Amino acid sequence: MLPGSIQITGEALSGAEIRDICESLKENSVRLLSVRGCQLSDRDFGRVCRGVSESRSLAQLNLNLGVVSSGSRAKQLADALEANRSIQTLFLHGSPLLDAGLVTLNTALSTHPSLVSLDLGDCMLGDEAVQLICGMLPPDGAKSGLRELTLSANPAITTKGWARLAIAVAHSSQLRVLNLDYNPLGDQIAGMLAVAVASSRTLEVLDLEGTGLTNQSAQVFLDMVENYPTCLRVLVLAENAISPELQQQISDLLSEGEDDDDKDAEARGSSVAPREKPAWLPHSSSNPQMVLMTSGLGDSFLAETE
Repeated sequence: MLPGSIQITGEALSGAEIRDICESLKENSVRLLSVRGCQLSDRDFGRVCRGVSESRSLAQLNLNLGVVSSGSRAKQLADALEANRSIQTLFLHGSPLLDAGLVTLNTALSTHPSLVSLDLGDCMLGDEAVQLICGMLPPDGAKSGLRELTLSANPAITTKGWARLAIAVAHSSQLRVLNLDYNPLGDQIAGMLAVAVASSRTLEVLDLEGTGLTNQSAQVFLDMVENYPTCLRVLVLAENAISPELQQQISDLLSEGEDDDDKDAEARGSSVAPREKPAWLPHSSSNPQMVLMTSGLGDSFLAETE
């Protein structure tokens, strides 16, 4: 039987549900486990972590919205991740980790053999945490690292922290998706990120929705995509003080770059089938002032089910 999924949202988990989850994990019959926003006792959280540590089938673990609510739970999760070898995607969005929680998780996260996608959005992180995260984005020639990173809504990170991250992104040999939406970045930090994007040989998606940018930042990105080769395919600029005209210019140039890449692939006569191109949607997809392209990313990423 192929591994399935267990998805429960915002419920107080019963003993029977915890038992079923643990049995499924130990029997390697679950590939996706999501208990986002659920309430469970510390004892039951420990039982789930033990199941995670024993599972060889689990590829995606969603503990969003406060499930990892204490330092002791962060330690239990770290122990589980150190034993686990199968998880590719880990969601911890909305967990009050603070820097101390990421210190606890750091070794397990940075040495996990399969982890490629990590969501640490709204985790109350600061510069110390960013320094650890940079270690998960190793430069060319080093060990493999994250391919997708979400750091949305972590306003305690300072300019120093973002500068350090920009340097790591510029030299990362793996990172393809970077979500920094709803951080108070401003034009200065956006300029640093533009340099990182221009230097990166892998980054395809950058989400800067609601980050306090103006036309000044947009002009820098426009100059970059107009005059320099880049891997960037998706740039999300919604909810910023940027003119629709500038956003459209950037969008058109990114679209041209993607079309050129497709033609190059055809000219090479590659026998590899083209990848499916899912739409990458920002949080507020109804906003008309948006630079939003489609991407050929994600064969190995499991999309989070809301």
